[in-house]
Formats: sequence, C-alpha cells, structure tokens
Amino acid sequence: MIDKRVIENILEKYGKDISIGCIGSHSALEISRGAKRQGFKTIVICQRGREKTYQKYFIKKMFFGEDSGCIDEVIVLEKFRNILDKNIQNMLVNKHIIFIPHRSFAVYVGYDGIENRFEVPVFGNRYLLRVEERDVSRNQYYLLEKAGIRTPIIFKDYTEIDRVCIVKVGEAERRYERAFFLVSSPKEFEEVSKKMIKEGRIREESLENAVIEEFIVGAQFNFNFFYSPLLDEIELMGIDMRRQTNLEGILRLPSNWQKKILEKIGIKFIEVGHIACTLRESLLEKAFELGERFVKVVRKEYPPGIIGPFALQGAIIPGPPREDIVIFDVSLRVPGSPGILYTPYTFYKWDRNISVGERIAIEIKYGLKLGLLDRLVT
Repeated sequence: MIDKRVIENILEKYGKDISIGCIGSHSALEISRGAKRQGFKTIVICQRGREKTYQKYFIKKMFFGEDSGCIDEVIVLEKFRNILDKNIQNMLVNKHIIFIPHRSFAVYVGYDGIENRFEVPVFGNRYLLRVEERDVSRNQYYLLEKAGIRTPIIFKDYTEIDRVCIVKVGEAERRYERAFFLVSSPKEFEEVSKKMIKEGRIREESLENAVIEEFIVGAQFNFNFFYSPLLDEIELMGIDMRRQTNLEGILRLPSNWQKKILEKIGIKFIEVGHIACTLRESLLEKAFELGERFVKVVRKEYPPGIIGPFALQGAIIPGPPREDIVIFDVSLRVPGSPGILYTPYTFYKWDRNISVGERIAIEIKYGLKLGLLDRLVT
C-alpha cells in the first residue's frame, strides 16, 4: 500500500496546474474529451503498436481554424506495464498528472503494481479495482450481500445445479476475460466443460475458481452511477446494455437456424460494445436506492469508499409480486460505455448531457477550487 502522505506531497507540488492522464485503451477517448471540455491538458499513455487511434485520429490539431481532437499528448511505452518504471512515474508526476483508472489499466498493469508501486495520484479509490475479481475474499458478491442487494443464487459445487445456470470461468488465452457457458444439470456441466477444455477455450484448473450462477431471465440493464464526495450524493449517469459476440449474431437467426448453427459452434459472450437504454420512470427510485446502499457499504468496508464512477449491472425480472432488480456484476471504475452520454439522466439533472469523463473532470475542477482534491484521489 502506498503511503497517503506520498500522494499528498505530490498534490502539494502540483498546485492548481493539473493534467488528466490514462492508459490508451477502454475509455481513454471519453476521459480525454471530458477533460478537454473542462479545460484540462490530456495525456494518453499507449503501448507500442496500439497508439495509432490516439496519435493519428484523435490527437488535438486545427482544421480550417477549428479545434479538433481531444488528446494533447501521447506517450508510447513498449508495454503498458512499463508505466510502473520509476523514470516513467517521475515523468508523469512532472507533467502534474491525475491518473484516471479503467479496466485496461487494472488488467495490463496489475493490482499489486497499482496498489503498491504506482506513486502517481489516482482519481478514485485504487484499492477497489481488485474487488471486481471473484477470488478476492471481500469481493463484489460480499459487498452486494452486505448491502442487501438481490443477486442470483450461487452454486458452490456443480453437483448442486438444479436449474439453468451461467458458468463464468477465466478464458484460456485471455486470462483477464471470462468465458461463459449455459448448463441446466451436473451432467451437462461435465459435458460442456470437457468440450470447452478440449477446444482450448478454458483450462481445467480454471474450473476450480468458476462461478456457477443462476441464470436470470429478464431485461438486462447496467446502471452507471457517479458518487461525488464533494456533494455527498450519487448521480445516475446513464443506463446501457451489452453487445456480445457471437451471441447477438445467433439471436438474429430464425429458431430453426439457431438450432442448426449451435450444432456446429458454441455460444460466446464476448463484450464488444454497448447500447444506450432508458428505464421506466417508476423503477428509477429502486435503482437509486440500490446505488446508495452499495456506496454506504463500500465506504465501511474499503474506506474512503467509492469516489466517482461505478456501475451495478443486472436484469429486471417481472415478479411476482412485481418487477425487481437483480444485480450480477459490479464495475468500480469508468465504464467502457460512452454511449450513456446520450441517455437523458444527466440532462435532467444538469440541463445538458454530461459524459462520465466530463463528470470526473468537473469533480476534479471543483476539488481544486475548494482545496479538497486530496478527498478525490488515492
């Protein structure tokens, strides 16, 4: 764990001169555009071979007298993990960077490095990033249970399966991503898992840490919130749902062709994008209530708690007795869903649409003005 005084001393040296930085992946464009709208310099740190999107297509330049692009500077490293090198950290600190974490930062740099070696001020609670993993003792399931939030039934052993379940297991190639498969009995679990191991999609040892979860039949929604320590309240930034391949392609086929194609290939649930959604207004209060309960529990379990964006991801079931929200996933950083900007909820609150990236920049801006920036970083 990094000494809090180290970060406080760095902030003192920064003064009012702040830049916003992040890893060049996931939601870097949303973060950068939002920061530019609030007048901050933006810096994106890329891995060699993955810099073109940022360095060519979205770098800040002038076209016909008009500003274009949202990235002021691109720093290219051989590997994302090189950001932990002391000389790179010194460079970031000299550029007065407040670092914005997202999923790619956690995946490519690693939790141990972020928690113990990355001596650059991070917006939000860097110690919460690890909580998304299911093999942590006080993980997202623990926090949801503590908050009294309804979740799917979890089966501790596959022999207990007595209904349709979704199995979440680490992929063989991309360890940071999960493979999913559906089963409805212990026998089916054995058959499908053996087939996936044979195909090289998962590893046998990964099954030991697999999560076997009741499959929730309902309308899926991701509730993207922002908790402001300065205002001490949560805001609904927007709602979305996932686009997954090859699931979506299969669902677009007539049922007779779905059956035929599933004899040849398996269903995959690889997330490749999102669709912005709205929610029936009578259900909004329930969503806010869940968000507030979650914030309260996390503050107690992982002080200083949630700072900035988080998401409760789940589905709405029809009842009886009435509709209810079941949460089966949690995100504790910037969501990779910039389309939520176009849902109406920030417009209802602020009279204009505000992205998660800009809302972070607003919080930092007012943290600077009020002399409370230390409450927003770890």
